[in-house]
Amino acid sequence: MEKEKQNVLKRIMMIRGMGQVVTVTAGLVVLCIVFGIINPNFFSGRNVGNLLRQIAPILIVGIGQSYVVITANIDLSIGSVMGMSCMISATLMTRGMNPWPAVLITVVICIVTGVLNGFLVAQCKLPPFIATLGTMTVTRGIAQFVNGNYNTDAIGEKAEGFRQFFYYGKTFGFFNTVWIAVILFLLFNFVLSRTRTGRHIYAVGSNIEAAKLSGVNVVIITIKVYVAAAFCACAAGLITCATAGMGTMDAGTSYEMYAVAASVIGGVSPLGGQGLLLGTVIGAAIWGVLQNGLQFVGAPVAIRNIVVGVIVIVSVLLDVLIRSNAPRKRKAK
Repeated sequence: MEKEKQNVLKRIMMIRGMGQVVTVTAGLVVLCIVFGIINPNFFSGRNVGNLLRQIAPILIVGIGQSYVVITANIDLSIGSVMGMSCMISATLMTRGMNPWPAVLITVVICIVTGVLNGFLVAQCKLPPFIATLGTMTVTRGIAQFVNGNYNTDAIGEKAEGFRQFFYYGKTFGFFNTVWIAVILFLLFNFVLSRTRTGRHIYAVGSNIEAAKLSGVNVVIITIKVYVAAAFCACAAGLITCATAGMGTMDAGTSYEMYAVAASVIGGVSPLGGQGLLLGTVIGAAIWGVLQNGLQFVGAPVAIRNIVVGVIVIVSVLLDVLIRSNAPRKRKAK
């Protein structure tokens, strides 16, 4: 029986990226214990509920960014697409449109942006940094343009159902915002871990030329991952709109950094081909706990940003070192 348990554990640890997940989970537990000792209110029901709501949009954009990063690309437009989503949906609602058609129109526009990103990177061969930097600027411009370079008015009582669904409402004792993040995680994790599309995403990130020779349509896969990122950014933008009760032109600012932080801290390799969405969940949780815990101890915003930035740099550095040393280890054996 003991041998069977060891074999099961060994098989689990052999799953691609599981080692990083275990490591960052241990780090998350340590962080929670430290902040809980410093301030016992950290574990209060109210703070935990607020913390989960803070983590939810970070996790959502982190999921989308993880898809892109696993293919060895990056999406700098996520935060601006999030802002565009917030502004377009709010503008349509304040001008009398029913919230749900407004949501549908917003989703379609964001998905078109994802298709454009994927097409520019895969078909036009633009470097992902340049392509998504361009669409980042364009989508932020659209966010500013749709309401005449002003934040919108309050979306009003007509949108109360929208706000309940995306922010204030609860289901089984948890805020709907948290449930949206959980459902998106389960859906995207299933696609990544259980479908042919998921296998092709890893293949493109591991070795794009080998993937082409194996019959993988790299253009389609690249477009799919950028559409996933845009859809997730759209969902986070709708949550932001519901949270504020209005459209704000600066919505989503810095969220491209938060998305990268959640995925990289969680063990998704920026070199491509490796990582688990479970790690992204832990990475988003670490980001949220750090921000929340440092706020509890009175650390200014600048210090919080410095800490998260340093952790991202260290995470990437460790990944590069581990990946560069891996061949030598195999030869030594």
